[in-house]
Amino acid sequence: MAAPRLRKDINDVTFLGLPPWSAGPGPEFSEIVGALRASGIEAVQSRAPERFLEAGFAATGLARVMAVGESDLVAQRGAELGLDFTTVHLGDGFESQLEGERLVGDMLEAAARHGHALHLETHRGTLTQDMRRTLDLTTRFPDVRFTADLSHWYTGLEMTFGDFTGKLDRLTPVFGRVRSIHGRIGDSGCIQVGMSVDADREAIGHFREMWRRCCQGFLLGAEPGDVLPFAPELLPHDITFGGRTITINYARLVRGEDGTEREESDRWTDAEALWRIAQTAFSGA
Repeated sequence: MAAPRLRKDINDVTFLGLPPWSAGPGPEFSEIVGALRASGIEAVQSRAPERFLEAGFAATGLARVMAVGESDLVAQRGAELGLDFTTVHLGDGFESQLEGERLVGDMLEAAARHGHALHLETHRGTLTQDMRRTLDLTTRFPDVRFTADLSHWYTGLEMTFGDFTGKLDRLTPVFGRVRSIHGRIGDSGCIQVGMSVDADREAIGHFREMWRRCCQGFLLGAEPGDVLPFAPELLPHDITFGGRTITINYARLVRGEDGTEREESDRWTDAEALWRIAQTAFSGA
């Protein structure tokens, strides 16, 4: 049986709306499939995973759960589709301690009932937007497992203010329960920065260390053949749903010599750069 390993995944927003100058695929699905295979990507995370499953990839899901009972439908759908797991945005962060515990308990019960893993994502605007409360959840629910999207904490909670290493030490119970990672690097002011030569070197080192600790936590309990999915999730500046374009301000814009604005870097090649950093983190674990 193969040794536990880091698996190369991708979130489909990373190749959504790539500009013409990107090294990534065009919008046709055949182009996307070819580019994913050429890059060695094994699994795609998507809110519409069916077509990736049909194309021969493994797939993982995404869902937002706001009320007790909704996790059951998410777990049922994931099990029926044959997804590896589903990442869950749970609540909106306004929950009381009791309300939050009810949501987490209901999520874990639904996962067990349907035999489908639900990973609680560390994300702003959700139940896990606060590091202290997330730590408390690991005590109350030792079986909870996380998708680590650490840019939300690094930027949103200004982790570089104060004792950064001490904060990581205190977060060991969370890192030890990470079973999937969203690849994105932020700095102290922006949640997603381009992986160019001008990228914040300190931030890259910080994320490499956070990911190393996640990998270490995974390896401590991993069985032969287990995988830790690493999925770059790099969002555009503007996103279109149902014909309506919404500005989400993830990919930063720069002004070119001709005066037009463009995304500061190529999200497709940035994803590959993040994968290389993650490989280094896994080796270090």
